Amino acid sequence: MNIKMYKKTGWFFGLSTLFPWMLWFLAGYISHIELGNSSSQIWASLIAFLGLMSPVVVAVYLSKDNDRIVLDIKNRLFNFNEVSSTYLLLSLVLMPVSILLAQAVSLLFGYSIEQFRFADSFSFTSGVFPVWFMLIIAPLIEELAWHSYGTDSLRLRFNLFNTSVLFAVFWGVWHMPLATIKDYYHHNLVEEGWIYSLNFFISLFPFVIIMNWLYYKANRNIVLPIIFHIGAGYFNEVFTTHPMSKVIQTGLLTVFALYIILDDKDFFFNHKYHISENANADKSAKQIRV
Repeated sequence: MNIKMYKKTGWFFGLSTLFPWMLWFLAGYISHIELGNSSSQIWASLIAFLGLMSPVVVAVYLSKDNDRIVLDIKNRLFNFNEVSSTYLLLSLVLMPVSILLAQAVSLLFGYSIEQFRFADSFSFTSGVFPVWFMLIIAPLIEELAWHSYGTDSLRLRFNLFNTSVLFAVFWGVWHMPLATIKDYYHHNLVEEGWIYSLNFFISLFPFVIIMNWLYYKANRNIVLPIIFHIGAGYFNEVFTTHPMSKVIQTGLLTVFALYIILDDKDFFFNHKYHISENANADKSAKQIRV
């Protein structure tokens, strides 16, 4: 299946920025108002959740009148028979392995071995929603938007490397208003120090490159990016990880991203999207050495 029908790139990314930003800045404002009985946090979290849902609504709106797009998206949610077990396994293990390895490396710089202990609580709150719920539902909702419509609409115009870089920039900007919502992850990240906020932005580049590599190697299966994204959020919260270990993790992911790029340059730098960018043709292509 080619991606020529995913044409409304400007509409998708414009509306997917406008609506979340409006709702999240409103949620941020409300979260700092004292309304009593935690009602400000309840309202802020509900409005923030609507912002999270906005890109999915945009994707549905842009797709609803095109039966080919609707069918394509449905098929890509259930095309596991066309997915190599290698990429499914990597989607499951890359993020937990990277954070554990980063914590191990941090020991060489004097950071505590206590990082390997399971955390007693999460590093942020999410208002009326339990944090464990948001660690699952937020990546699920996001990837249903990004990899149902957004990523393919960019890939139609750019090679995979530029698509990933442009999306990483967009994604970093997209997250910015969340820093205004009291006690949310990005708000707490800013308070921890500029280096950790900067690391979050930089980490998006190798993260998106790896995620899109898995996505296209798996014949545009939407579930693999969801699994990969959930793993990133959950395993960065389940341990008592020092923030500097997350900086080290960014370095490790960057090394892996560079490796897969250099290992298959044509896959990343060929401008034209063609049928070889799926799991079937990939059987005869050069495989990642794991």
